[in-house]
Amino acid sequence: MSDANGTNGANGANGSNGVNPEKDLSASNLPGQRGQGGEEIRVQRGMFGANNGGDTSGYGGLVRSVRLPGPASRPYGGWFDEVADELEGALEEQGLLPDNAIEKTVVDRDELTFHIEREHLLRVARTLRDDPALRFELCTGVSGVHYLSDKGRELHAVYHLRSITHNRLIRLEVSAPDSDPHIPSLVSVYPTNDWHERETYDFFGIVFDGHPALTRIMMPDDWQGHPQRKDYPLGGIPVEYKGAQIPAPDQRRSYS
Repeated sequence: MSDANGTNGANGANGSNGVNPEKDLSASNLPGQRGQGGEEIRVQRGMFGANNGGDTSGYGGLVRSVRLPGPASRPYGGWFDEVADELEGALEEQGLLPDNAIEKTVVDRDELTFHIEREHLLRVARTLRDDPALRFELCTGVSGVHYLSDKGRELHAVYHLRSITHNRLIRLEVSAPDSDPHIPSLVSVYPTNDWHERETYDFFGIVFDGHPALTRIMMPDDWQGHPQRKDYPLGGIPVEYKGAQIPAPDQRRSYS
């Protein structure tokens, strides 16, 4: 049975998991393919990028470009255009030019991501939550990413937003330089982000301005550094086990 929006049942045109079912899968409509376009942030050598002789995979001679997916061009397909149009229109109604708030819109692997300028993150999040045509009521958390070679925007925060009303899933992505790792907190918009932002701060060092209590959540309060950054040393704390001493990883046997 079709509803008012022309969908068929609970898993209608919006799809059962929020992906875009109307995307044309022809080769001419695959924006942001990493092998063909997008922005190159580094060239990786070997399977894992090891540069100290530690690559034992047998692929030490492999050389490939590491690229971020590039901006997509309209039409995005299906409800992606509807969400983008509604978001841009709602921002214009608030006196904010969409191009000033949305750095780029990416459609990659059948997922929609808005890259947002950090100073406009709060307004964009409130608009996505409150606009009746958008209604992304749930943020399932924020993930940190560290692109060591992405100069000037090394730290990225990625938010996963779900609309319970419209059964849709999108992402917001915000970047900040390592020298100024500040991003506005979204706890005032999505209170469940409280612990997620603390975890991202703990492991990546992103400072969420306006967070009610931004403290470490996993590591000790006096821990030096942020363990999931790409430039964090591979050392560790020596462990004693039944009288045996296990050295820290950076002091173990080298394969070079």
